[in-house]
Amino acid sequence: MIVIGAGVIGCACAYELAAAGARVSVFDVRAIGQGASQASAGVLAPYIEGHETSALRELGRRSLDLYDAFIERLTARSERVLHYTRGGTLEVALDGMHATRLRDSAEALRRDHVVARWLEPVELRRAEPLAAAGALGGLLIEMHGFVAVPDLTNALSAAAMQNGAQFALETRVLSIAPEPNGTLIVETDHGPSRAADVVFAAGSWAGQVHISGVDPTPVRPVRGQLLHLAWPTGQSLRHVLWGTDCYIVPWSNGRVLVGATVEEAGFDERSTAGGVRDLLAAGCALVPDLRDASFIEVRVGLRPASPDDLPVVGRSGVIPGLVYATGHYRNGVLLAPLTAALVRNLIIDDGEDDALDVLSPSRLGRL
Repeated sequence: MIVIGAGVIGCACAYELAAAGARVSVFDVRAIGQGASQASAGVLAPYIEGHETSALRELGRRSLDLYDAFIERLTARSERVLHYTRGGTLEVALDGMHATRLRDSAEALRRDHVVARWLEPVELRRAEPLAAAGALGGLLIEMHGFVAVPDLTNALSAAAMQNGAQFALETRVLSIAPEPNGTLIVETDHGPSRAADVVFAAGSWAGQVHISGVDPTPVRPVRGQLLHLAWPTGQSLRHVLWGTDCYIVPWSNGRVLVGATVEEAGFDERSTAGGVRDLLAAGCALVPDLRDASFIEVRVGLRPASPDDLPVVGRSGVIPGLVYATGHYRNGVLLAPLTAALVRNLIIDDGEDDALDVLSPSRLGRL
């Protein structure tokens, strides 16, 4: 079978399929994990992305529940060390309206049996001494965490290759078409390849691949800029911090990620002075000591967003051998274990899942 896309979703699907015994080839025009994945901070926080009950939150919760076992299995198979922690997120309120909303959220989450605590200012400074002195409190959600995405994509691809998967990089996919015998022909700039099943994990570029007999994939790119900073020696945050305008992720090596912008910029992958300025201002408002951090780099990724902001996962209603796995927008890393499991079960076991009803490609047209 063929997997189109070597980002975190494509690599996760390739890993699960290869581990299940499938012969897998992965095509991507870029190096592994060099699309949206390289500009992801890897935050695993379904209850921050949307406090209200929603399909996306339920999907995130399901996938987060898979993460510990997913990482343990992946570490053993890839023989790679992954920077992965479940140390919690702390959403910090800098004004009264935000504080009121977070208090209400804490109550709502507790009613849903989610471990969440509102911290008064004194408790907040005890939990996170580097948070802004004027903060009015914060919402601590202990089950959240993050994973270093470069570690993750490297481990996924390594484990997939150890199980026989082959990666054809610098290979642009041009079109997909069914043949009379039921196989699919994938035309690339290096020539055609054939497979009974194709996993379409092309991210923001999905709409640019012509698929015979179906509508263009309705996924648009949304630019995100992510700052990499470095603390002065001896300083570190204890949690992933969240505010109204940014999040801050501390790595164990002293690097700090500040992200991320949300920009409707088409396929423009430039970093911008305005984006960097806004993220620095938002980050320093949450953690004033960031003003002393060293600037390392800014990374830019184009996140694949669907019209309803839900991923597009499942079999095509037109071409049975085609399985979509795209449109994850800002939640690709969080949803990678669940997406890969759904794709594996569909292809290997022909299994169904209630999540596939919500994520069905057919909800967005003739797909």
